[in-house]
Amino acid sequence: MDVLRARLQWLMGLRVTFVTLMLGLSLIFQATKGERVDTFYTLIVLTYALTIPSAVLLRTLKTPSALTTFFWIQVGIDFLLETVLVARTGGVESPFAVLYVITVAVASLIPQRRVGLFAACTCIIVFGVVTNAQLYGFASSWGSVPAGHVGVAEVFQTFGVYALALLIVGLLSGTLADQLYRVDQSLREKEQGLNRLQAFHENIVRSISSGIFTADATGALTSFNPAAQELTGYTAGQVLGRAWREIFNWHPNQPSDDATAGALPAMTRFEVECKNANGNRLVLGMTVSPLYEQREEHGLVGVFKDLTQIRELEAEMRRKEWLANLGEMSAGMAHEIRNPLGALAGAMQMLRKESTADATDRRLMDIAIREATRLDAIITEFLQYARPPELDLAEHNINKILAETMDLVQHEARIRKRITIATSLAVGPLVVQVDQNQMRQVFWNLATNAFDAMPDGGQLAISTGCRHVDAAGRSGDIVEIAFQDTGEGIAQDNLDKIFLPFFTTKKEGSGLGLAAVHRIVDLHGGWIKVESQPQRGTCFVVCLPRSGGDGVRLWHEGRTPWKRS
Repeated sequence: MDVLRARLQWLMGLRVTFVTLMLGLSLIFQATKGERVDTFYTLIVLTYALTIPSAVLLRTLKTPSALTTFFWIQVGIDFLLETVLVARTGGVESPFAVLYVITVAVASLIPQRRVGLFAACTCIIVFGVVTNAQLYGFASSWGSVPAGHVGVAEVFQTFGVYALALLIVGLLSGTLADQLYRVDQSLREKEQGLNRLQAFHENIVRSISSGIFTADATGALTSFNPAAQELTGYTAGQVLGRAWREIFNWHPNQPSDDATAGALPAMTRFEVECKNANGNRLVLGMTVSPLYEQREEHGLVGVFKDLTQIRELEAEMRRKEWLANLGEMSAGMAHEIRNPLGALAGAMQMLRKESTADATDRRLMDIAIREATRLDAIITEFLQYARPPELDLAEHNINKILAETMDLVQHEARIRKRITIATSLAVGPLVVQVDQNQMRQVFWNLATNAFDAMPDGGQLAISTGCRHVDAAGRSGDIVEIAFQDTGEGIAQDNLDKIFLPFFTTKKEGSGLGLAAVHRIVDLHGGWIKVESQPQRGTCFVVCLPRSGGDGVRLWHEGRTPWKRS
């Protein structure tokens, strides 16, 4: 229906254009010769008078049958106008008789072969009536058809040529229109099938849970499906045109020249660690393979899955297994070491009371007693780490617990050398479900660790706050307690080791303070973020889920045994 409507609009436009050009030029030519031009004026005015309301009426037609009827009315109008023009300009001798051929071709726009033949026959009959009226002078008295100046033979010859031309045009135009209609229908069906297939493929790519991307021969991303956007946090507009190696942080051992960097890898599977749009850790299992078009390599396609939680679960399980083994070992160690150690310390104290011992013996026994006591303290601290007590969880205001701990921290700072403390606590209570005694231990250990990092003095800034996070499809509020010092900082090579038991850079440290901090925070379902720059200081941030925010207790922005920002 839309095609027929477009053809009708084209037909009316062609009519107006032709009348304006051809009749207008003929009108000018006839006027310069001083002849009457009433016919041309009438036809031009009549053409515009019929076309304008026809164009308005066309907008109101909604059904195919109405459009077809309107089409034939328009063709009939053209036949009528052409007949009047031919009759008034010489009949069979008229130069405008060729317009019948054009009208027959236009009528063949209806995709049926018999339509073209019917229009041709109609034109032949009408043209024959005009020719006979001219030849025999039937209508000369009306002044509508002027008498001819050619003989009968010439008239019939001219009429035969026009009739044959009309028949051929009608037949060929109808046949061609029929074939074009069939080809058009076939192309439309194939286009619809192609569109359905394309939509089906797009739906598959959009619905699949794995991230999918494609890149061109230079490695620039050309597509990024919704699952890929959800997994990485990037929108398609943010990544299209950028190198896929840059987005996924994949830089295998290879020369860095441009030619090699743009080379496409063979089909390969690998794991890559990168960051999402929020800067959080992301572990992806990825398969990259060449993308072929007509058996030629034109880019690559990558499919990836998020393995972050799986790898963190594996690491967590390994750590828990290690801690379980450590707990069993610690029980045996306590039995095998602490009892003999206690007996040894008691014997040393008894010997020291003997009056026969000289000053050297007493000094050596003091050293032995002190070291035995120190060793006992280390064992006790280790046992607390390896086999922590059950948490006594309750809702507490974290600001209040920190304020209570600050009395001890301030006292310790006064003992140290040029240590100052600045606090910035959040306004209002920060209610968290914690074991307050364990939290005091965390704050004390972090504060004394900061003091040890500032042997020549410095400032410790302690602050609290609350923020909202979204993690792994869950969201909630977390409370953050930050300890920022201006000390020596931590070397980059040691950042991955600071929470391991017995790792320390201090001469007299046990290496269990930060390990115990991490252990306690982990038992509360929280995590620790660490930022450090050598000679510029370190910042430890304890993150705890707020009461009612269990949705982020276990999974948050790439949480590992500790999280480096």
